[in-house]
Amino acid sequence: MSAHAFDVQGDRCPFIPVFGAPQVMFVRGQGTELWDVDGKRYLDFLGGLAVISLGHSNPVIGAAICEQANTLMHVSNLFANPVATEAAQLVNALLLETTGLVGQTFFCNSGAEANEAALKLARKFGGRGRHVVVSAYGSFHGRTLATLAATGQPAKHEPFFPMPDGFRHVAFGDVDALQSAVDPSVAAILIETVQGEGGVNPAPDGYLRAIRNLCDERGMLMIVDEVQTGFARTGRWFGFQHHDVVPDVVTMAKGMGNGFPVGAMWARHDVASAFQPGDHGSTFSGTAIATAAVRAVINEMRRIDAPAMSTDKGAYLIAKLSALQGVASVRGQGLLIAAELANGGDAKAAYTALLQRGVVTNAVTATALRLAPPITVSYDEIDEVVASIAEVLA
Repeated sequence: MSAHAFDVQGDRCPFIPVFGAPQVMFVRGQGTELWDVDGKRYLDFLGGLAVISLGHSNPVIGAAICEQANTLMHVSNLFANPVATEAAQLVNALLLETTGLVGQTFFCNSGAEANEAALKLARKFGGRGRHVVVSAYGSFHGRTLATLAATGQPAKHEPFFPMPDGFRHVAFGDVDALQSAVDPSVAAILIETVQGEGGVNPAPDGYLRAIRNLCDERGMLMIVDEVQTGFARTGRWFGFQHHDVVPDVVTMAKGMGNGFPVGAMWARHDVASAFQPGDHGSTFSGTAIATAAVRAVINEMRRIDAPAMSTDKGAYLIAKLSALQGVASVRGQGLLIAAELANGGDAKAAYTALLQRGVVTNAVTATALRLAPPITVSYDEIDEVVASIAEVLA
C-alpha cells in the first residue's frame, strides 16, 4: 500500500476534505520516530501538534490504555467509575499545586470542547446581561462556532457568518486596548500564555499580570487556554506559571492524553459551582478509557520530571537553532518553539524540504517553522534535526 493508495484529491477520497491532501501516510511510531507505508523513517518534531509529549507508542501509556480497554471502557455519567475519579483528583491536585486553589474538573474530548465549557461557565457565572468574552487577535481557541468566535482570526470567521455574538478581540499584549474593551457586559477574558496556532507568540512580560489585576478589579473571570501549552510543554506544568498569575479557569487537552482524545476544564471551586446538574454535559465526559490515559500521563510526567526535561531540552534546541545561518530569531518556551527564517524565508518550502529529508515540522506562519517534539526527545535527535534544518536553509 503506497502513501497515496486512495485518490486523496478526487471523488474516491473517503474523507471530507477539511485537511487537504496528506503528503505522507504514517503506519508506526516509537518515541520521536515515525515510519511511513514505504518504511521510510522520520523524526517527529511536531509531536502531533504538541500532543505526543511522552513519545509515540509510549509503553506506560499504551499499557494503561490496553489494560483499561479490557476492564471497563465506558459507562454513562449516571454512574461513577474509579478511573475518572482518580484522574480528576490528579488534575485537581496538579492545579492546587500550581495555583494554590481548590477546584473541580470537567472532562471532555478535545480542547475546543474544554473552551466551549469555559465559555458557557463564564456566561452562567456572569449572569444574564454579562456574557461577553474578550480574547486576543491571533488567538486560536477551537473550531466549534463559539470557540471559533472567540478565536481572534477574522479570516476563519468569514465562511461561517453570522458568528455567535458576545465576543470581542483586542491586540495581543496591548493592555490599554484590553481595558478599553471591558465594560459591564464582560464576563471573562480568555487568553493563551503562548499563541500556538497564531505563530508561537509568548505573552509579553507583565501582560498576564495586568489581565489578572483587571479581572480582580472588575469581577471578571480570567480563563487561561492551556490546550497547547499545558502539561509541561513550556517547561512548567502550565504556561501561566511563567507569569506568576493564578487563573480562575484553565482549559487543557493535547498533551494530557498523549494521543488519546481527551480534554478538560478546571475551575476554582466557587466558580465551578455556577454549573448545576443539566447546565452542561457530554456523553463521553470522563470515560474510563480516556481517563486511564490521563492518569498514566500525569503519573509518568511526574516520574520523569517532565517540566525540567522540557526546560533543558528546549534551551538546548533554542541554542542550536539560534546558531544557524538562515534563522533570524527563535521564540517560544520549553519545547514549543518557532524559528523565524532570515530575510523573510519561505517556511512552507522549508517544511516541505524537511519532510522529504524525514523531519516533521510545520510552517506556523509564512516565515516561521514550528517545532514541538516529544518532551522525551533525545539530544542526539535534536542534533540530527538541527543538522537537517541547516542543510535545508543552506
